[in-house]
Amino acid sequence: MKIKSITVTLLAPMSDHAANRGEKLLGNASSIKRRPDGRVYISGQMQRHALFSAIDRLNEDHPQRNGTYVANGDGPSTNVAKDLRSDLGGYLDTNKDDYSGRRTAPATATPGVAQATSQIGRDLLVRLRMDESKDSGRKQALATNEYSQNDLMQMSFHLDVGAVGVTKEYKYETEAHVATTYKNHLEGQDGEHARRVRLFLDATRSITDYANQARNATTAEPQKVLIVLDTKMSRKAVRYFAPGTNATEKTRILAELDNRDAIYFLGDDTNPDTLSVDEAYQQALAALDTNDLYTPVA
Repeated sequence: MKIKSITVTLLAPMSDHAANRGEKLLGNASSIKRRPDGRVYISGQMQRHALFSAIDRLNEDHPQRNGTYVANGDGPSTNVAKDLRSDLGGYLDTNKDDYSGRRTAPATATPGVAQATSQIGRDLLVRLRMDESKDSGRKQALATNEYSQNDLMQMSFHLDVGAVGVTKEYKYETEAHVATTYKNHLEGQDGEHARRVRLFLDATRSITDYANQARNATTAEPQKVLIVLDTKMSRKAVRYFAPGTNATEKTRILAELDNRDAIYFLGDDTNPDTLSVDEAYQQALAALDTNDLYTPVA
């Protein structure tokens, strides 16, 4: 089987959290983000930040790292060969090359959204002024910050396997598009394409770097997960855990995957009769080794 895309959709419980809030990280406001229906959410921008933080940690420990790195979000490069954010996250550099000096991200993320209406509380934060002298620069301060009590957050990630390490180039003659070619940025780096695909998949179960009030140990490590190694570009499986998806639709989503010979793994840490989340990931990572990864430059 040739794997063209990977979809990971998951549920992660969070309690007493404000995962998308932080007055410094990504410049977010001090209020927790809520949809009009009362469900809290984590923006796609924060999801991508957390995903690349997880990729960075995994890459730092990888024995075949070979000089690769993940650039900071405020300073991405355009070095696809070495910078994993530039490769998997794409870039837009208006001063590079021509109109095509941009790269569409092979790795994408949906916002994380609570499955039900959230219960919002307020936390009182106090900074006491202990030095009462006139020379003290610290002032006493009171502030309230919002947090959400308990949420089961749904989130999804997707990877266009064929776009990893590759740039699509277009040839024009007299304003007519006459050919499409590909530039392989990973030429001479045997195994790097597969390594980056594995890093992406492994990172989706390792997400911990959220903004949070009082620096709580919030995590998006999954409680339930559906991993799809797909034979086509599709993101339909992201609907599997959506609150409005009934049993019939879930069955038909999986049947559609079977019909096109996609491989999928369902993990559930709450059900003793299914794979655990860890078992689902272990089997999915093993399947990457026994199947072909699509690339247009092979």
